[in-house]
Amino acid sequence: MFLGIDCGTQGTKAIVLDAVSGKVLGEGSGAHHMISGANGRREQDVQEWLNAFEQATTAALAQAGISGAEIQGIGVSGQQHGLVMIDELGHVLRPAKLWCDTESAPENDRLLDYLGGEAGSLERLGIAIAPGYTVSKLLWTKEQFPELFARIDKILLPHDFLNYWLTGRCCSEFGDASGTGYFNVRTREWDLDLLRHIDSTGRLVNALPQLLEAHEAVGTILPAIAERLGINPNAIVSSGGGDNMMGAIGTGNIAPGSITMSLGSSGTVYAFADEANVSAQPSVATFCSSSGGWLPLICTMNLTNATSAIRELFALDIGAFNAAIASSPIGAQGVLMLPFLNGERVPALPHATGSILGLDSTNLNQANLCRAVVEGTTFGLRYGLDLLRDSGIKSANIRLIGGGAKSAIWRQIVADIMDTPVICTTGAEAAALGAAIQAAWCHSHAQGTGESLHALSERCVSLDPESETRPVAEHVAAYQQVYQHYRNQLQGV
Repeated sequence: MFLGIDCGTQGTKAIVLDAVSGKVLGEGSGAHHMISGANGRREQDVQEWLNAFEQATTAALAQAGISGAEIQGIGVSGQQHGLVMIDELGHVLRPAKLWCDTESAPENDRLLDYLGGEAGSLERLGIAIAPGYTVSKLLWTKEQFPELFARIDKILLPHDFLNYWLTGRCCSEFGDASGTGYFNVRTREWDLDLLRHIDSTGRLVNALPQLLEAHEAVGTILPAIAERLGINPNAIVSSGGGDNMMGAIGTGNIAPGSITMSLGSSGTVYAFADEANVSAQPSVATFCSSSGGWLPLICTMNLTNATSAIRELFALDIGAFNAAIASSPIGAQGVLMLPFLNGERVPALPHATGSILGLDSTNLNQANLCRAVVEGTTFGLRYGLDLLRDSGIKSANIRLIGGGAKSAIWRQIVADIMDTPVICTTGAEAAALGAAIQAAWCHSHAQGTGESLHALSERCVSLDPESETRPVAEHVAAYQQVYQHYRNQLQGV
């Protein structure tokens, strides 16, 4: 039995996986809260992660009806790009700055200038650093909180921090490390000189976690944490990874030919590659995977956060929101929303704000606004998918995950806008499942049995045939015109 944890923006989810049968036996969750500021600040108190971890684990074990003593390994998935700073006593210095935090955009611009712009960053790191990546958060902290910066002993990503809490060991694996902005995705090494540019004392270099291969375990759970969680004190903790990397494993996206699209707080599209073919397009992040390869990826900053904002504005539950979308025609009678509530990464508009265009006295209604926000967020994913396709990524279908994937009307909109069939996995928690599968893989290596990740994926990942949604030709044609209108409007943002 293996425990998979996904520490996301809105909460932590846990699943219990029987890796022999491939079945998920139980699930649990715990909520987080956001600390927000008008200057783009998006932070969280890491203690909430620990509380939610315990709550979710307890609920998953209870639903599974098993003893925690049966857990052989734990895998952790975490929201990417976040920064957790720890002093030499093991204390967290301040709330974690998250992936969606844009407060350090000016610092990112200065670091990008130092690297020689996007082209220089791609040449040096294999990625173009963007607002939200970890590297600018370090420079921001140095300038805004110099006294705290001087106490840094460890710099960790969210999933690294949870592994540290579980084991007492500071490690990171290549996939999540790819999103820091101080990691070379081609050579799979930290860029130490970039960190020395931020701080010449070497403090940041000395604070880096050790890098692990994806199949390696961080270690064994600490006795006190095992007792707190009520699980086997001999359970191993796998390398884990970022939520996108774990989502790839949890959707069977571990070989060329698959595309995963996540409709979560942010929107992501990614595909496995067995070589580091860095795209010339700065918006395509050629991250490493957490399965031994690479994971070319695009990420939009606004997805269900934007749709939820509109839904809550009208006080609609999910059912009423979906009904409103369905009652509005393709193109929402000319209403177009650019839903850039958090700025935007793809398209690359970090300083953008949201807009609603095309309103007149005949189309200003609730249904059109509901459909416009769903279409607007999905157009951003189409923009990113086009970039991936231009770089050579191919797939016969899209594996759809995230909260938005539960909506039949949204699945149809995705299929029509992408002109590609979509299908969901049977389990809703792909990142937590991927973390559990990776834990089973790491445990197999530690035991010397060497079961392949492919074999585990074949057994544990299944698709839901009832969710399969195919594009409708007339819808595809209609959306092509609306999408072109969206592209035209980006010129003025």
